[in-house]
Amino acid sequence: MKRIAVIGSGTMGNGIAHTFAQFGNSVILVDISQDALDKGIATITKNLDRQVAKGLISESEKATTLSNITGITTIDNRLADVDLVIEAASENFEIKKSVFQQLDVVCKPACILASNTSSISITRIAAVTKRPSQVIGMHFMNPVPVMKLVEIINGYSTSKSVTEEIVAATTQLNKIPVVANDYPGFVANKILMPMINEAIITLQEGVAGVAEIDAIMKLGMAHPMGPLQLADFIGLDVCLSILRVLQDGFGNPKYAPSPLLINMVSAGHLGIKTKIGFYDYSAGTKDLVVAPLFQN
Repeated sequence: MKRIAVIGSGTMGNGIAHTFAQFGNSVILVDISQDALDKGIATITKNLDRQVAKGLISESEKATTLSNITGITTIDNRLADVDLVIEAASENFEIKKSVFQQLDVVCKPACILASNTSSISITRIAAVTKRPSQVIGMHFMNPVPVMKLVEIINGYSTSKSVTEEIVAATTQLNKIPVVANDYPGFVANKILMPMINEAIITLQEGVAGVAEIDAIMKLGMAHPMGPLQLADFIGLDVCLSILRVLQDGFGNPKYAPSPLLINMVSAGHLGIKTKIGFYDYSAGTKDLVVAPLFQN
């Protein structure tokens, strides 16, 4: 696979485009506006500069990576010859449904259609296309250029040959593919999100404060980041969305999101992207400051 398209230039999409382009692939990056594309390319450039500063790549490798990326604002016949499309749009089924229906029309029959979804059923997404055997999940971890894991999700109809191709393509990116089957939350979020939710419930019940909960999980369980800080990093709206997928998919009340989480999302306190969540990021420093709402 040398011709790739990525749908969505946000946090995950620009990271995926960056990674594929850095490993010599021609990448078409698609978003709904030029402004969104410009922001995505700016993020890629910033992250490449960081790699140069750390001595991981050269200036010429940075330039080559950027030259491998072309931005467009519509899903059209310019995607007709790509070998693989990775959708990294919003975690909303209706949006993904529309994207995959468009891709099914414009992409060549041999093209594999993948979703970076963190929880939505691959089988359900595949069902809106005429090529369900060629639809698969590629759940990259954030930040994409750094994290090694890619969770590969087989839908009900995903062919073995497609899975093998995607595993091989992932390995060529110097990533580690791990294959899972299509159940709500897959593996990563089926385990992670209840832990984050329980941490929020622990805070809500007054068992301990934000910093204390995170410190116990970091120091006692050797987690590199506490669950509340991680929730801020992921986005509290994304956490809520995934928990609702788990609750609906399994019909089990144990996945019911914390009322505190629901309230924070309703208030627009989504974590790093809004500069306020369980921590306050408005100062722009690396020092963690507990949000005023949770300070003793």
